[in-house]
Amino acid sequence: MNRIGILGSGRVATVLATRLATAGHDVMIGTRNVAGTSAKWTGPAVTFAAPPQTAREASLIINATPGDTSLERLAALREVLDGKILVDVSNATRRGAEGLPAGLSYPDSSLAEHLQHALPGTRVVKTLNTMLFSVMVNPRGLTHPPTAFLSGNDEGAKATVRQLLHDLGWPPEWIEDLGDISTARGAEALILLVPHLLRGRGFAPFALTVAR
Repeated sequence: MNRIGILGSGRVATVLATRLATAGHDVMIGTRNVAGTSAKWTGPAVTFAAPPQTAREASLIINATPGDTSLERLAALREVLDGKILVDVSNATRRGAEGLPAGLSYPDSSLAEHLQHALPGTRVVKTLNTMLFSVMVNPRGLTHPPTAFLSGNDEGAKATVRQLLHDLGWPPEWIEDLGDISTARGAEALILLVPHLLRGRGFAPFALTVAR
């Protein structure tokens, strides 16, 4: 795995970039505000660039942009994403009055499927969208083993993402391959539980898991 590009500069992008850079990866953060984002950065050494440059220079790209705008943003990068692996960790939802998810943007499909359709030359893999962002890089911090789901059409791409998950701290037995990209519908639908969990438990780390 060569350079990893992360599109986005919010909390999800920050925790992923920090953990991957700490693990020794060459990480580039793609942001529309390069100067502002780099000035605020306090983590390990990473590179900052505009999204098109990040997509062009990285061999694997993580979509950490807001899910409700991801399709438009990434479709504009179709040419430079051709032949790359795109790891989609976002959830595309409509926002309610409290700012929490109020419904799916693609109720009869999934963001991952729409991305794969818009980017036919890109190998899209869905994962890590069924947990609070902090659990993505610290799965052992919970009292019970969480599950990281995988959905994607390309077995080689999923194997690469498995290695990426390993570098983020995920044991192989905690990773569940659901199948092709259409199975992302189930994983993305789990976001509808999140508002109720947050209201009942507060903003505390959580993840969905398959009990074995």
